[in-house]
Amino acid sequence: MKRPVLRHIFLAGCLVLALLYDGHTHGVRFAYVGPGAGFAFLGSFLSVLAGFLLSFFSLLIWPFRMVWRLARRRTGFAHARVKKVIFLGLDGLDPKLTERFLLEGKLPNLAKLKEQGSYSRLRTTFPALSPVAWSTFATGVNPAKHNIFDFLNRNMKSYVPELAAAKVHKPARILKLGRLRIPLSQAHVELKRKSQPFWKLLGQQQIGSTIIRVPITFPPDKFNGRLLSAMSTPDLRGTQGSFSQFTTRIGAATFESGSRYPLKRTAEGFEGTLEGPEDALLENGGTMQIPFRIRIDGKTPVIDIQDGSFKLEPGAYTPWVKLKFKAALGIKVNGIARFLVTETTPHFSVYVSPIQIDPEKPALPISHPPYYAAYLAKLIGTFSTLGMAEDTWALNEGVIDEDEFLKQSYLLMEEREAMFRNALAKTRRGVVACVFDTSDRVQHMFYRFLHEDQSGSPYAGTIADLYQRMDRLVGLALEHVDPDTVLFVLSDHGFCSFHRGINLNAWLRDNGYLVMENGAKESDRYFKGVDWSRTRAYTLGLGGLYLNLKGREAQGVVNPGAEAEALKQEIIDKLKNLQDTERGATGIRTVYATNALYRGPYLAEAPDLIVGYNEGYRTSWDAAVGKVTADVFEDNCKAWSGDHSVDPELVPGVLFSNRKIEAQDPGIEDMAPTVLQLFGVARPGWMEGRPVFSES
Repeated sequence: MKRPVLRHIFLAGCLVLALLYDGHTHGVRFAYVGPGAGFAFLGSFLSVLAGFLLSFFSLLIWPFRMVWRLARRRTGFAHARVKKVIFLGLDGLDPKLTERFLLEGKLPNLAKLKEQGSYSRLRTTFPALSPVAWSTFATGVNPAKHNIFDFLNRNMKSYVPELAAAKVHKPARILKLGRLRIPLSQAHVELKRKSQPFWKLLGQQQIGSTIIRVPITFPPDKFNGRLLSAMSTPDLRGTQGSFSQFTTRIGAATFESGSRYPLKRTAEGFEGTLEGPEDALLENGGTMQIPFRIRIDGKTPVIDIQDGSFKLEPGAYTPWVKLKFKAALGIKVNGIARFLVTETTPHFSVYVSPIQIDPEKPALPISHPPYYAAYLAKLIGTFSTLGMAEDTWALNEGVIDEDEFLKQSYLLMEEREAMFRNALAKTRRGVVACVFDTSDRVQHMFYRFLHEDQSGSPYAGTIADLYQRMDRLVGLALEHVDPDTVLFVLSDHGFCSFHRGINLNAWLRDNGYLVMENGAKESDRYFKGVDWSRTRAYTLGLGGLYLNLKGREAQGVVNPGAEAEALKQEIIDKLKNLQDTERGATGIRTVYATNALYRGPYLAEAPDLIVGYNEGYRTSWDAAVGKVTADVFEDNCKAWSGDHSVDPELVPGVLFSNRKIEAQDPGIEDMAPTVLQLFGVARPGWMEGRPVFSES
């Protein structure tokens, strides 16, 4: 055999190993080190050499490994009652609307599924929030056992809100060479969800799973299967999604979740500079930037950015544009973004989506095995990687309009559908679980058009159309169902309107539980100006209320035990049936003590109380980030007009199955033990859910 042929075979073998190897990656690494802090870059010649040697050794034993895996897989399915289980998650699909549209004949595939098997409302978690509910779906346990209680947690030392699902651990050792800052140890991101997801338990029995965009999977679990991360996956700047607006209208400004930048007029059109992540390899390195120019050439503007040129068709998003940000030492950080012209005259404005991690060259671990994201990108094209990719804040701020938001949402849905199709086609045995969050995001932003006074609006039918699109996904799943397949279609919670916000920090202040410094009435976000030495309770996030507990919070004043329990009951009694006198309505239905709801090792991390808001009410936007306002009640004037962070009894989810469900009151915690039962895997003693099918 000729030497070039041998070389090509060897290189092909190395490529196959790179795709099959599910251990740690070697060579240069990028590690997320926190919002605004940029990236750390790790690597050495020795690690590259070690990786090469390991790959060569793996090539030699690869045939034996494959035979061993096949033999173990046969054993893993020995007690299975089915060959395949499909979970189609439709985030936020509401039972009231679902039942209404079923009666109207608008959901033929869900009707077929109900007729073949069964339909039930599905109990959600306390609180009814996606990160909490989907974590319970994955693990089969209550929040005190999986440690996810909200989108935000409080830092017990500083009281500052922080992301609940992931925690950044910075490099412990850094070499300083002038302005250079070179990490000598690894920075990594910790998944704060505890307990074991069902796909990991199945993988231990050689039963594979493909898990696509199930919330709270960043960073990805390492297990016998494939996974693409979802909610809490950051953008390239390390935030949960920060858009950019470039405009000639006014100067720079900062939005709630984005920034405005000026466009400079030129002879050909306009110029601007796109900001990326910070250069963490330099002290005070600032953000890495990419200049661009927009040429007004005929009717269609063209954007020139790095090596590419893209038409800015009116009302149409560009395809994903590849971006390379240059850091110190020649390091490049890869990202993607979409551009959209939002106005052309008399001013010119361009919306830029949050700059996201490039799935083909991820700067962070976003899939397991590491090659899975790149595999999907090669298969279906570049796709969004941001945890919450539908840009609700850009619509809230008026940077994009309703039509532009819907276009974006359904482009993202098409990407997800392509992934789902691929997983269904490639899975003969095991689990396919895919969550579509379009149903959640569109309802958040368009619930206001369900009101009777909006019947003449062009968006009055948006939610009905949304549910019909979700129903077509059910039809896609049904195409892959046979007698040995169980299909579940479920949502994590329902929906209701959101007209009024309640700032519980203001209520706590008015009732003597929260005290401001120097007699002030209001605070800035993150509790700036709160006197913790005299404050007994506070709130942040969307569902919880906390005591300022001695020995737990840094400046706690409430004694644990009898004093804390008495204070909780006092607050419950006062808040229950809280009246909005301006509207003549009840703002809060009830309040739950979490130690009566939860049992588990992470109970101390939980809120002390869960507030059961009434329909039409929710925690105010300011209270969610630790701000004390003058008034307790305020109107919600944002496009975000539907919500589910209310009393969980008001917003159950839905559960459809192609098999008869025997459970009388199924809960989302029952899904994990059910899938274990279907594959003949014993339910662990710590798992609290119960299978929805009988043992027979």
